[in-house]
Amino acid sequence: MHKITMLTAWLIALTALSVHAAESTSFYRADYRAQFDPDQRVIHVELKLTGDTLPSQLELQIDPRRHRDFTSTDAVEISEKRVTWRPQGSHSRLRWRFDVNNERTPGRFDSLMSQEWTVFRLDRMAPRTRVKAKRGLHARTSLEFATPEGWSVITRYEPAAEHRYELDDPDRRFDRPTGWALAGKIGTRGERIAGVHAIIAAPAGDSARRQDVLAFLNWNLPHLTRVFEEWPARLLIVSAGDPMWRGGLSGPGSMFLHADRPLISENRTSTLLHELVHIAMRAQADEESDWIVEGLAEYYSLETLRRSGGISERRYQEALKDLARWAERAPSLFTSRSSGP
Repeated sequence: MHKITMLTAWLIALTALSVHAAESTSFYRADYRAQFDPDQRVIHVELKLTGDTLPSQLELQIDPRRHRDFTSTDAVEISEKRVTWRPQGSHSRLRWRFDVNNERTPGRFDSLMSQEWTVFRLDRMAPRTRVKAKRGLHARTSLEFATPEGWSVITRYEPAAEHRYELDDPDRRFDRPTGWALAGKIGTRGERIAGVHAIIAAPAGDSARRQDVLAFLNWNLPHLTRVFEEWPARLLIVSAGDPMWRGGLSGPGSMFLHADRPLISENRTSTLLHELVHIAMRAQADEESDWIVEGLAEYYSLETLRRSGGISERRYQEALKDLARWAERAPSLFTSRSSGP
């Protein structure tokens, strides 16, 4: 009369597993602090770990040209491209200097700090990190900036407080900051478009066309979101003029666009839409497949313009033919970084 049904037994077992999973998960704090130093063109970075249990080892894959002067409260081993940190006890700190300025081509920068502002990638500042920790141990990560007086900061993350962000990627046990950032005396424009909070940010007084970019997104972003459904809730587009690199570069939930890049080029392609497709696809190429990733980004940027009415069917077909002719110049597809052809 008091038999337990199969469904009831299954629910009891599921509840027990959920309780066990909750009990086996533990957390520690991983707090990044970044202090800007415009005089030296560097960012002083500190990563502080606190908790009853810490990871046994963190391995940072560094760029020796830009990451230097590593110090720690605990054991640390430094080689040319790797820093191995072994925290002890309930708290540990690792500090380093990050050289912001980086020339992508002679005289053109994809990362720059001046006395008035700085543009850089957070995932260049905070190197890729491999963590060794017991099963079920997860980080709760924050990022805080210390800025010169009068500076503002904007990133792809929603601020938790002034100059402070909480990072939470449920797919990762250890979060590190990623995406583009702009700090200094800056101006922003933002609008919710197709469910995405789009923000255009540039240094104050720069020639960036924030309102034009927002209007362009209003026409085209709804078409992109119908093709690629997993968009970040917050999309940051950082823009600046010379001496920044004259192109577009995408990152997680964000991108950089030079202030002088046209929204639609004379060949009917769009650097802005091309990089937005990269953000939407989140595809990573191996050493022989970059042409696939770049080709898809260029195709969908053109297709989006056709669907939105930004270009006519005739100009769309002409653009495809022009690209096909250009592609004939490529000696091989199989390179780690594809050129225009």
